[in-house]
Amino acid sequence: MSDNNVQIFDTTLRDGEQVPGCKLNTNQKLIIAERLDALGVNVIEAGFPVSSPGDFKSVEEISKLIKNATVCGLTRAVENDIKVAAEALKFAKKPRIHTGIGTSESHIKFKFNSDQDTILKRAYDAVAYAKSFVEDVEFYAEDAGRTDNEFLARICEAAIQAGATVLNIPDTTGYCLPSEYGEKMKYLMEHVRGIDKVILSCHCHNDLGLATANSIEGVINGARQIECTINGIGERAGNTALEEVVMILKQHPYLKLDTSINTQHLYGISQLVSDSMGIYTQPNKAIVGANAFAHSSGIHQDGVIKHRETYEIIDPKDVGVTESAIVLTARSGRAALAYRAKNVGYELTKLQLDDVYANFLTFADRKKEINDNDIHQIIETSQVYREIISA
Repeated sequence: MSDNNVQIFDTTLRDGEQVPGCKLNTNQKLIIAERLDALGVNVIEAGFPVSSPGDFKSVEEISKLIKNATVCGLTRAVENDIKVAAEALKFAKKPRIHTGIGTSESHIKFKFNSDQDTILKRAYDAVAYAKSFVEDVEFYAEDAGRTDNEFLARICEAAIQAGATVLNIPDTTGYCLPSEYGEKMKYLMEHVRGIDKVILSCHCHNDLGLATANSIEGVINGARQIECTINGIGERAGNTALEEVVMILKQHPYLKLDTSINTQHLYGISQLVSDSMGIYTQPNKAIVGANAFAHSSGIHQDGVIKHRETYEIIDPKDVGVTESAIVLTARSGRAALAYRAKNVGYELTKLQLDDVYANFLTFADRKKEINDNDIHQIIETSQVYREIISA
């Protein structure tokens, strides 16, 4: 793998499916998994095999289906979890077991009623046991965002010694500021023996709206895998949004960080996941929201019509959207009305446009949005209609 390549680890089918009411059946998971493989993700976290017979079956069937991506199964640092995951992954061309344990003082004291030395041993033993089944083992230090850096470095070293190939540093509660998360990655890069032998991974939650920013700061400081979901779905406020981190890296080439994602598939798979899970994607969602490339302000519309890049930093076609949308509202100007009128068959002179625009504003004050049928009505009821159709 190139040092500038950031692997995309998609956990839509595991962490994403933890959203209440969004349970997918095996067939739905297979359809999404196949689309993820075509999208170009490097790793598909297919599920948590020990959690239910249905999850086991889904991981097993996805393992049989996927041709390119690594297929990953999640476990706790529990022998039976790991054994069951290995069984579910037995058909995968590139299997990975993802095992780990909580490492913050809060998790050690209140979740496990334990101590650091015991947690270190459990982490080492879990990775070593997983390594007896598969070559590719990822270790997660749950709540790493709130874990003391010195202890986090110690447990990362233990995981490397046990055979881990990837170290996942989750901001499980979405608490870190980007600078703090970046510094954590930098600290591990500088203080963990053997860090050059593994891939550091970002797994950020969005409780404070910082998941994407934290993941980008993580890769700037040495991480080379981002764990994310389509549309940013996931536990509580969600996960890092795949489409956001991918397009940030694409649109900022000076970062010199690349992914293998075919970005033209982003909008399509966003719609698929939204429809399959029954989760409404907010209109102002970055990259894939209905309004991501829509313009209703007259000033913005005029600029976009003249030169798209005045108000769009991404070409809609790059993410699978056909074109920008010029939305007619009471805030729209003459340029937008002329543009939309031309699209439905009317070439208006400047004087004709002035007359039609006055009629348009009367309509627009009564409606939230003017559609193509309204445009016909606006023009047909204007004083210059006969002049327009006789031209």
